[in-house]
Amino acid sequence: MSQVKLPTKKFTIAEYHQMITLGVLKEDENLELIKGEIIAMSPVGFKHSSCVNKLNYLLNLNLANQAIISVQNPIKLKDNSEPQPDLVLLKFSQDFYNLRLPQPEDILLVIEVADTSIEYDRNVKIPLYAENKISEVWLIDLNQKLVEVYQNPENNYYKIRQKLGNKDILNLIIDSKITVNIKDLF
Repeated sequence: MSQVKLPTKKFTIAEYHQMITLGVLKEDENLELIKGEIIAMSPVGFKHSSCVNKLNYLLNLNLANQAIISVQNPIKLKDNSEPQPDLVLLKFSQDFYNLRLPQPEDILLVIEVADTSIEYDRNVKIPLYAENKISEVWLIDLNQKLVEVYQNPENNYYKIRQKLGNKDILNLIIDSKITVNIKDLF
């Protein structure tokens, strides 16, 4: 039996926000807009929240006055995507992005932390970030205890992809060189 594919309605960011304003969607529903589709995000478990907290702590220690660390907040990608990465390093802005959501030109690094959502993050969100020319993405795989580093976006993929394990060090260069020992994340 062949399966019939029915047309779906894709939403813009403006329509998505209008649904929130009108109460059709609730702000605390843990949703994100990806390529016009409203996606329910996976619940955050203990390992996930611990890793995000560790990253936030380690980056805050090293990045004072160099970047803004945005934790689980939305970013704007084109007119039809508003993902909520676990952490985003943003170029410093005096108003802390008070009047608009950060966009690709504001983003230094996106970090996704995943256990149950690893395939979704790898196959949907990473290509979306590449398509929007976000220069670097870290995908932290809590199950395998490794970090996938994606750099040099081209079309919807990254030309440079590395898998780093417990004995490796992540390097981030903003105004100064910052290193993160991967073993400290797990």
